[in-house]
Amino acid sequence: MAARTQKPSDLVRGIREGDRATLARAITLIESKRADHRMAAHRLVQELLPATGQAVRLGITGAPGAGKSTTIDALGMYLTGLSHKVAVLAVDPSSSRTGGSILGDKTRMARLASDANAFVRPSPASGTLGGVAAKTRETMLVCEAAGYDVVMVETVGIGQSETAVADMTDFFLVMMLPGAGDELQGLKKGIVELADMIAVNKADGDNIQRANLAAAEYRAALNILTPHSATWSPPVLTYSAQTGNGIPQLWSQVLAHKEKMTASGELAARRRQQQVKWMWTLLEERLTARLRSDPAVRAKLRQAETAVAAGRLAPTLAVEEIAQLLGV
Repeated sequence: MAARTQKPSDLVRGIREGDRATLARAITLIESKRADHRMAAHRLVQELLPATGQAVRLGITGAPGAGKSTTIDALGMYLTGLSHKVAVLAVDPSSSRTGGSILGDKTRMARLASDANAFVRPSPASGTLGGVAAKTRETMLVCEAAGYDVVMVETVGIGQSETAVADMTDFFLVMMLPGAGDELQGLKKGIVELADMIAVNKADGDNIQRANLAAAEYRAALNILTPHSATWSPPVLTYSAQTGNGIPQLWSQVLAHKEKMTASGELAARRRQQQVKWMWTLLEERLTARLRSDPAVRAKLRQAETAVAAGRLAPTLAVEEIAQLLGV
């Protein structure tokens, strides 16, 4: 309710001052589906834009059971111990069906969730990957304006959510498990090809040898892939989120990547490309929404779908008829 009545100028001021309650209200505004709230959120983000862009944007994905939440908790606590301010966001396109993972994340990130220098926020229950990703992008920018200098974006869902997170972050960390049977499982989904680093978790106790073997297999696999950057070759590390061993090394690789990519100009270019891609994604979604909301177009779409399904109308001709109705 507060997000609806608070003046935009008050929201901007509170966010710039790092007030957590104001930040939470602003994110609630961003997540709202009301048209007037969406416009207010867009204006808010636009006004905050000059104060964004200084944070390290870290994307994190991994197979179920890989220990993402435990890793984020350990890495986040390490970073707040170095006087960083850490924001953790999630991209979960399935949240409308499952209820999201906020309770689980808060439980597994118990230390970080209670740290005064950390802010943990789940994805909204939007039900569509594009909708969730758009709101997560805006939330990321607002967190940066609030002074959070490390923003971790976790992919909770499956499939295209990995690509969505890679498309909004500077560094994409892919987590793997030792002894998972098929050590190259990530290659099948193309996830490894997005990676800026592969990290094998649970390298502790009896698992150390298996973790080292898995890491060696991933290094061999990466050698036959063409890196997506001429400046950076993705390293493969082992670590233990449970004991904390290797966590500083993970962060040092993130910083090394930032230094190299900044010096080469690739980081700035990557962010520019992401912004333009985001614009086109939003535009396509807006046009699709317009397509489905217009009564005349909606009726024509239903007729076309029936005719196409029955084999009476070619899909290409159906598209032409609908396009003519829209005047395009």
